[in-house]
Amino acid sequence: MSDSLPLVSIITPSYNQARYLEATIQSVLSQDYPNIEYILIDGGSTDGSLEIIQKYAGKLAYWVSERDQGQTDAINKGFNRARGEILAWLNSDDTYLPGAVREAVEFLQANPTAGLVYGEANLIDETGQVIGSFPSRQTDYQRLLTGYVHIPQQTMFFRAELWKQVGPLDPSFFFAMDYDLWVRIARVAPLHYYPRLWANFRLHDSAKTIADDARC
Repeated sequence: MSDSLPLVSIITPSYNQARYLEATIQSVLSQDYPNIEYILIDGGSTDGSLEIIQKYAGKLAYWVSERDQGQTDAINKGFNRARGEILAWLNSDDTYLPGAVREAVEFLQANPTAGLVYGEANLIDETGQVIGSFPSRQTDYQRLLTGYVHIPQQTMFFRAELWKQVGPLDPSFFFAMDYDLWVRIARVAPLHYYPRLWANFRLHDSAKTIADDARC
């Protein structure tokens, strides 16, 4: 039965996030959608991440731990190997909520003109406690150009044909490589906000949007 469902390729880029990595991996592997290709690209972590990855290696479609050029490079490397019809990436400190992948696939199947779907996300702290919610809203190409983003990256799922058309991520971006991708996708296909809670966005001191706040 799973062979008749679209393959979903999920990439996790990781570097020295051992404290959170196992929860990320488990949140993908525990999804109730049966046709997931999970790829983990680690940048040569030295904090115990490798041992965590090896613990789950038999359930990963592919993994590697080697020095790379950072998060954007890791995501591009993962998508270069992806075979799925639907793509997503989940950073190594964030987590999916139960049913997220299945519901996203169901939405894309029911809405064949949709290029990308995204939902709602909790904001969580270092311990996993919910401390707020992401302000998800419907946006589009014109609104994205004015800075009206409102897309929690952790919840987005998009069609692989669009990645082939507008990808890869721009490696010159340290931040906002996802925003740049959304603009490119929105130029050629509709984006859809689906008000379902799909992920947890973790805020912590070593997250780059906080650690490099001024640069962000």
